[in-house]
Amino acid sequence: AGGLLVGLPKGVAGNSEVGHMNLGAGRVVYQELGRIHKAVQDGEFKTNPVLTSAFDYAKRENKQVHLIGLVSDGGVHSHIKHLYGLCDAAKEKQVEKLFIHAFMDGRDTDPNSGLGFITNLETYLHNSPGSGTLASAVGRYYAMDRDNRWERVKLAYDVMVHGTGKPVLDIPQAIQTSYAEGVSDEFIQPIVKVNTEGKPVAVIEPGDVVICFNFRTDRGREITTALTQKAFPEYQLQPLPLHYVTMTSYDDTFKNVEVVFKKDDLKKTIGEVLENNNKTQVRIAETEKYPHVTFFFSGGREKEFKGEKRIMIPSPKVATYDLQPEMSANGICDAICKELVEGKPDFV
Repeated sequence: AGGLLVGLPKGVAGNSEVGHMNLGAGRVVYQELGRIHKAVQDGEFKTNPVLTSAFDYAKRENKQVHLIGLVSDGGVHSHIKHLYGLCDAAKEKQVEKLFIHAFMDGRDTDPNSGLGFITNLETYLHNSPGSGTLASAVGRYYAMDRDNRWERVKLAYDVMVHGTGKPVLDIPQAIQTSYAEGVSDEFIQPIVKVNTEGKPVAVIEPGDVVICFNFRTDRGREITTALTQKAFPEYQLQPLPLHYVTMTSYDDTFKNVEVVFKKDDLKKTIGEVLENNNKTQVRIAETEKYPHVTFFFSGGREKEFKGEKRIMIPSPKVATYDLQPEMSANGICDAICKELVEGKPDFV
């Protein structure tokens, strides 16, 4: 389902997050895409207290501002209009050091459509001096993992924090080269823009402002965790002291992360109704869809309901799921059959 029936703008396709949230709520839930679209159109980015505070801090402390996120019009995890809105707001605030780190799509959009989005972005930046500089690009396969593949996340972290990647003067040309080599947007290896001396035009440094403009939560968590929350010594990933901002709340447990659009507190979801009637419930999925049957199905609630049991079956460790299309279906089947016999839940 899509469009107005699931709380999206007219003509916009739905997705698994939207579907699970509407199903769990049992009614139309208005989605972040439409909410943020309206904020951009109404100029609210220029007055939003979380954004203005971040921009004011950067100016006062002479820090860089980094905008990171998926650059496309897919509307599933982000929308390029929101990026433009942030650039406009930063320009109005006279932020001098504004940089963009682009995650390439190719999954919610055509596999090779990213060049068009990046070219349009570069044209916009050129025609609007002071609106920012494109500093790096990397495929969402690395930047937006959700299956604890920290070796993937490391590539995105390193290009933004250390400037580790293919050094180029022209990012669109590098993307064209990737296409010629058979690499589509989703899998583009890290590209870093350098100056004439071969140094990155910008990397994320301690104390900088970072704004992640993805509004969907599940694929924004891991890169945010690596940048701000937790060290992963085995991958040489260390969190940085940052003024970090996200469009929506990726995780209620995150510390020192500001949220632009606080989530609506959905009441009377099916999980809450079951709890109030002393019924037991089981939520089961493999890693890839675990957030959907828990967090999204519960209306954006992290905490389990009373009488709720959650079971996560690990997703297979393969590069892409066409290599194992059944994924973890057998493991899910075995686990839920056992649970039905032993636990006798009222709802699955």
